[in-house]
Amino acid sequence: MRTARFTLDPAFTVGPVDPRLFGSFVEHLGRCVYTGIHEPGHPSADADGLRTDVLDLVRELGVTAIRYPGGNFVSGFKWEDSVGPAEERPRRLDLAWHSTETNRFGLSEYLSFLRKIGPQAEPMLAVNLGTRGVTEALELQEYANHPAGTALSDLRVAHGDKDPFGIRLWCLGNEMDGPWQTGHKTAEEYGRLAAETARAMRQQDPGVELVACGSSGQSMPTFAAWEATVLTETYDLVDHISLHAYYEPHDGDLDSFLASAVDMESFIENVVATCDHVGAKLKSKKRINLSFDEWNVWYMTRWQERATTFAQDDWPEAPRLLEDNYSVTDAVVFGSLLIALLRHADRVKVACLAQLVNVIAPILTEPGGPAWRQTTFFPFAQASRHGRGEVLDVRVDSPTYETARYGTTDLLHATAVRADDGTVTVFAVNRGRTEPLPLEIALGGLGLTSVVEHTALADADPDARNTLAEPERVTPHTVGGTTLTDGALEAVLEPLSWNVIRLA
Repeated sequence: MRTARFTLDPAFTVGPVDPRLFGSFVEHLGRCVYTGIHEPGHPSADADGLRTDVLDLVRELGVTAIRYPGGNFVSGFKWEDSVGPAEERPRRLDLAWHSTETNRFGLSEYLSFLRKIGPQAEPMLAVNLGTRGVTEALELQEYANHPAGTALSDLRVAHGDKDPFGIRLWCLGNEMDGPWQTGHKTAEEYGRLAAETARAMRQQDPGVELVACGSSGQSMPTFAAWEATVLTETYDLVDHISLHAYYEPHDGDLDSFLASAVDMESFIENVVATCDHVGAKLKSKKRINLSFDEWNVWYMTRWQERATTFAQDDWPEAPRLLEDNYSVTDAVVFGSLLIALLRHADRVKVACLAQLVNVIAPILTEPGGPAWRQTTFFPFAQASRHGRGEVLDVRVDSPTYETARYGTTDLLHATAVRADDGTVTVFAVNRGRTEPLPLEIALGGLGLTSVVEHTALADADPDARNTLAEPERVTPHTVGGTTLTDGALEAVLEPLSWNVIRLA
């Protein structure tokens, strides 16, 4: 059995972890909002109708920036529908998810939800550039952020929100490269509109932080050309460009599925190359960073198959959509995606797990019933808690295996983060499905002397999952036998496992 190895040295770093890398996403889709985070009449509901059992889990999860209100939903959304007295708000058809939107949860409720999570929960608001444009974006910005004394800021005050919302981070539309998107545009059309919107929003507030739409996946036929065209129009006006990616097994190919982060890292590196090429061409000293503001494991093929069975005259409220129940295998892939984001912390400054509750989410709920943690909850919560600081450069020497989609792939996928107090946390995945993986780490110059903890998420049944009937079937467990002697760490990673090794 061959051993995987790497060396950690404080002189070789990737970059600091931006707290926004642990963001999430709330969209008006299925039961993410209604009976997810918002359910008046639930036994745990507070005075605002927010489920306090969900709030507790969201705090435990450790999310930071929360993107809202979409997603595909935003491209047909009228922000005015979501403000004012809830009982007077209009009901609308949502074309994106073939549902009826009641608008009972809106902009003010979203900000209240963030405040109750805590100060780490930062708003990330998307504007509609599908069916709307510059005027509506400016009006929303004025309503949300201007203190008082104008028609729209005074309207916010009249609606009960005296203080401005102070939203700094804005998305200029959503997935505008996708033919499925309401108001889909070419790169030239979108680039021009995004530039006009960005310029106007900066006239109102030069301090806003803006995200331009990148590609909805590396497999898009317009990938890279889209980024190059959009950034040529917007380079000096935006701060980030977005990336979206979802992963699932295809045709039962679990080995390739376990290597999904190979694609994610390639996606990131290719977008960085495109950004820097455009910057060089424009002779700009500015650096565009990345907002990976939708990522997850998503069994999209199942959804697409079921979507064809919907009755066209049925527009339900908050239907059960995209409620994937995640296995141990899914959680290991999910953890590997987190590792990929951390390994590129020098350029990925925002990342949003899509989504937060019920919809391809780490938290599931039942209407009127309990809320519980999915298997994917644990890697995210551990990474958010222990992955703050400086990412160390990790270059593995690992045994490999063959995959149909990605070729020869390392069995070990790993990164390490050094906190301000000098402690180090190693995050590591063993992609091997049947064999344990011995691991040796040389820790030169870090001054580490002890193993604080080694935990793993793994199970004899790789399909084990947490359900309403068994909400705690899968949880991380302590791993014994991990040692640190004279600057050398030795551990064994269980087959198909997500590992957190904390060192002091």
